[in-house]
This record gives sequence, structure tokens and C-alpha cells, in this order.
Amino acid sequence: MSDDHTHVQEFFSARATDWDDRFPDDGPAYAAAVADLQLRPGDRVLDAGCGTGRALPPLRAAVGPSGVVAGADLTPAMLEAATRAGRHREGALLLADVAALPLRSGSLDAVFAAGLIAHLPRPAENLRELARVVRPGGVLALFHPIGRAALAARQGRRITLDDLRAEGNLGPLLARSGWRMTSYVDEDARFLALAVREDRAS
Repeated sequence: MSDDHTHVQEFFSARATDWDDRFPDDGPAYAAAVADLQLRPGDRVLDAGCGTGRALPPLRAAVGPSGVVAGADLTPAMLEAATRAGRHREGALLLADVAALPLRSGSLDAVFAAGLIAHLPRPAENLRELARVVRPGGVLALFHPIGRAALAARQGRRITLDDLRAEGNLGPLLARSGWRMTSYVDEDARFLALAVREDRAS
């Protein structure tokens, strides 16, 4: 396991037990972001870096009983917390690295990723792997329940020019990774970038 993976696992393992308690009011923001994916009954969707699975209930509601919902996370403790919360009933939980997903190419209609991009060790390569598992025309949502400025203030830091989530950085990054950004919102109450999987993604 790389040092990047070890750091991510250690960070989230230490916080898994009380993660949901720390952010008890995020549910409506997750539901609204899932709604913006415009999923249809029967769609197949992955929550990449699912953590405790907070997106799984609205994802399941969107695709219905005929759809497929999966959550993938690198940290066993987070998946255990998702199971304790009963969210394993909404979709399959996979202990998996988003850099090497155990999924067939083009097998998904959409990927939802909350707070993921800041933890990707090789963003272009990792986003390309997400493009691999999504059919052409499928959708990616990069979400956070608060915007960049609010998050930086919460963490006692300032936004830097190299922030991957800045619109001017994220659009070209997605384009290099097989995606075309179609929508970008960065407000205090939420961050949401939507992108469509291009035909040329590999």
C-alpha cells in the first residue's frame, strides 16, 4: 500500500466512529446533489469514496429497486460505520481503491463523489479510472456539502491558487481525464461540479 493510501486510511479510520455525528445536518445537501445527477429508475451508480454511505439512501431512491447502487471506499472502518448505520441495505459496499475499481469498463451510468478529489494522489489518473467505468454520456458529480471558502475557513486555512476544485483548474483537469464539465457551483452552502463522460475516455 502506498504512503498516500496509508495516510488516507489512518485519517479516516480515526474519525469513522463519530463521522456522521460531526456533520448531522448534511443530509439535505446530499439529497439535493443526487437530484442534480438526474438519475432514472434502473440506472447503475457508484458512490466513489463513499465513507459512511450518506449518499447511498438518496442514490437508491433515485434509481429505484431495479437500479444498481454501490459504494466504494478504501477505509474498512468507514464501511463498517456505513453498515452499522444500515446503509448496506441501500447498495453494495466495496472495499476498493478508486484508482483501480473492480468494475467493468462502461458498466455505470453515473458516479457520485463527495469530498473525494482532495484525497486523490494522482487526480488526472484517478478521474480517468472513474471515466473508464462509466458509459459515454454518463455523469460525474464532484460534491462537498459546503463550498471551498467555507471549508477553508472551517479548517483555518486559505484557498490557494493551485486548489484543484477551483473552476479554472477543475475544468481542464476533467478534460484531460475523459470528462467535460457541464456545471459548476461553489457557494457557502455547497460545492457541486457536474461532468459528462466523453466518448474518447479510455
